[in-house]
Amino acid sequence: MKIGNLYFSFTNPSLFMLLTLSLVLLLVHFVTKKGGGNSVPNAWQSLVELIYDFVLNPVNEQIGGLSGNVKQKFFPRISVTFTFSLFRNPQGMIPYSFTVTSHFLITLGLSFSLFLGITIVGFQRNGLHFLSISLPAGVPLPLAPFLVLLELIPHCFRALSSGIRLFANMMAGHSSVKILSGSAWTMLCMNDLFYFIGDLGPLFIVLALTGLELGVAILQAHVSTISICIYLNDATNLHQSGWLFFYN
Repeated sequence: MKIGNLYFSFTNPSLFMLLTLSLVLLLVHFVTKKGGGNSVPNAWQSLVELIYDFVLNPVNEQIGGLSGNVKQKFFPRISVTFTFSLFRNPQGMIPYSFTVTSHFLITLGLSFSLFLGITIVGFQRNGLHFLSISLPAGVPLPLAPFLVLLELIPHCFRALSSGIRLFANMMAGHSSVKILSGSAWTMLCMNDLFYFIGDLGPLFIVLALTGLELGVAILQAHVSTISICIYLNDATNLHQSGWLFFYN
């Protein structure tokens, strides 16, 4: 689509992100369409409740110093991120599908938006005192500028590291499965007894890597959730002593 000098394309990432969103919405809709589900949950309702509890526990455990009501304000955003990642990461294991998180620009956009939102939350809750996150407590005043710079660099690097971690894990695992699957299928189709027998090794490796990659895809969704909770905890619970020492 061309609008003026701008071109817009409906790409594979757009299609599969839309499919993931539709899948999640349909699952939640069918589970809750009767006003909250059944008193005796079926398999799908149990899955939704399991996802809810799985996200709620890290929020309560990792974000300290806040009341339950304040934590619940962060819960919907964290829950959406986890659920979307949980359904999105394993998509590449389905034949003829596409792994959205294997594109670095997409994972970088997601991690940067989360970092920006957490930074805004930090300033909203603490004002300019949020800058004390870059100044450890008990630092002598002459060393303060150097330590602020050293602490600020890794803090800003969070926006990049989260995207790189997810992209690297998804790309490496899915690429390994694809390469070995292609090798096993080629050996299987050569109509030669030697290659047919030799195909058992790559075939078993593909099966093992498939299970491992499914576990990694689910684990990365959990790691992303824990990271968000830790970053929120750092942004909301600051070491005020370092800031006060700076002014003293």
